[in-house]
Amino acid sequence: MPLNAPNLVTWLRIVLIPLLIGIFYVPDAWLTPAGKNVAACAVFVVAALSDWLDGYLARALNQTSAFGAFLDPVADKLIVAAALIVLLNLGRVEPLIALIIIGREIAISALREWMAKLGQAGSVAVAFIGKVKTATQMVAIPLLLFHDDVLGIVSAHRLGTVLIYAAAALTVASMAHYLRRALPHAGG
Repeated sequence: MPLNAPNLVTWLRIVLIPLLIGIFYVPDAWLTPAGKNVAACAVFVVAALSDWLDGYLARALNQTSAFGAFLDPVADKLIVAAALIVLLNLGRVEPLIALIIIGREIAISALREWMAKLGQAGSVAVAFIGKVKTATQMVAIPLLLFHDDVLGIVSAHRLGTVLIYAAAALTVASMAHYLRRALPHAGG
């Protein structure tokens, strides 16, 4: 396991998960509910930005590694799943939406592993629709964590809800895309 700058940034994303969850267990006397929303939103945004940063550092410093290629998507899926579970517990996301998004991540990870064993990893490489799905959920989740109105004008909760439904629809569409790509190799 190489301990280089990109992998350390990825580990930071994983370390942020208990912080994201723990914020909502802090007594209200220490941190108001609105303060918890802001803090959780900030932690998730830092985690999302660290996803970009670790990839940038790996390329810029020429420190790509097989371990980093494995750990990065695992960290992404863990932080998203943790945030969705928190949002589910807070009643800010519907159980079906959380199940669709988390279930797809598990299913596609398994599909990619299976296709790699068949020597067909390229057939389920990240597609544009998967990137759009990720971008949509990475905007929706912090809005749902923030929950309050932005500048008294825009309801972060309402906008986040619209975007998380869009992310769920894109999740289903991207899963269908990857399954269609894998289907010709299913007999192998």
